[in-house]
Amino acid sequence: MIKAIATDMDGTFLNSNNTYDKARFEAIYKQLVDQNIKFIVASGNQYAQLKSFFPEKDGTITYISENGAIIGQSGQLQSIASFPHEFIQEVLDDLIYRTNNNEFILCGVKSAYLLKAASSHFKNFAKKYYYKLAEVDTLNPLPDDTLVKIALDVGIEKAELIVDQLNKKYAHQLLAVSSGHGSIDITIPEINKGSTLAKLLNKWSIQPNELLAFGDANNDLEMLALTKRSYAMQNSTSNKVWQTAQYQAPSNDESGVLSVIESYLFE
Repeated sequence: MIKAIATDMDGTFLNSNNTYDKARFEAIYKQLVDQNIKFIVASGNQYAQLKSFFPEKDGTITYISENGAIIGQSGQLQSIASFPHEFIQEVLDDLIYRTNNNEFILCGVKSAYLLKAASSHFKNFAKKYYYKLAEVDTLNPLPDDTLVKIALDVGIEKAELIVDQLNKKYAHQLLAVSSGHGSIDITIPEINKGSTLAKLLNKWSIQPNELLAFGDANNDLEMLALTKRSYAMQNSTSNKVWQTAQYQAPSNDESGVLSVIESYLFE
């Protein structure tokens, strides 16, 4: 029996137009509420951004945002895991001055931040994924915020190399992971979607295999490994996702998540 559903957003629940079949979801969501099945949005995205996709549902949807660093329930932040400011400053100085790279986003609880010097292309990319976003002249000193993640967009051909370089240089201090389509998330070690989701399941007395999980990228691996009812999206390009997930769902552009949920609800 399914007691909880966890889904990634970009490339998984959302289609290529960054939306979803709302009428179809509403019918499914009513069934989930009626059957007391938890619905968990687990994403690398910003908490405010995730909530914007599901207006008036704060009371019943649980949000795992910033790859597990933030939990939001009942319209409130329930827990936050953050980086020390001194370490974030070191990493940012390295990215800016050693690599001459301005194409990154610093993710905080109050807002996300990017440099005014970033390209217009990157700014447009950032606005697509961050509901609260501030442009700043400099990130030294850092903004007065609790800092949870750094996001980079480096291109598919460079992503794995840069992930390896960051993880070797800052071993045990950060974890760099590909979040799909050339994007990289720099996250807190041992904090991920899977570890945070496991804590929630334990709190709710839900067994891992009573969970239905969906993902398409490497930042979904720990979540997909939690349950035997895990689904890789057909559009995933990650071999690790295919190796970890137990099943395949139709693509995000075919409302694959909704199709699989319906098969469980109406079987």
